[in-house]
Amino acid sequence: MTETYESNVYEADEHAQHEDVRYAGFWMRFWAYVVDLIVVFAINGVILMPYRIVTGGDNVEIGFWTVAAILTTIVLYAYFVFMTKWFNQTLGKRIFGLRVIRQDREPLSWSDLVFREVVGRFFYRVLGFTNLLYIVVAFNPEKQGIHDMIGDTYVIHE
Repeated sequence: MTETYESNVYEADEHAQHEDVRYAGFWMRFWAYVVDLIVVFAINGVILMPYRIVTGGDNVEIGFWTVAAILTTIVLYAYFVFMTKWFNQTLGKRIFGLRVIRQDREPLSWSDLVFREVVGRFFYRVLGFTNLLYIVVAFNPEKQGIHDMIGDTYVIHE
């Protein structure tokens, strides 16, 4: 009897946790992402300008990649990981009043963010058409994208 009561209380508490949040939909997240890309492009411009001056604008290649492409990618992933870890939101999400939370409402851990921001976003960039999978957010009842599912996170309105 006690076990049944405890499980019902747990289920009711979990249900209440989901009711007190408003999940951020596709368009709010899309515009926040556009703002974040503008910020990342600006940061990359500041970082790459001295590099381009030093190299005279020539592309320095390392295997299949250029140094500029490697730096740009590092800045992109670092921006999303560190901003989300430190503030639970990026600048774009802050402007639109959104933030990232874990499914269990515990503080975000580094492993959550590596899976959400690095593995999840890499999945979208593997092939050109995989970017279209962001549309999953529009049809998921909890407005989760694939990267949210991988990282066990939600994006909610503050």
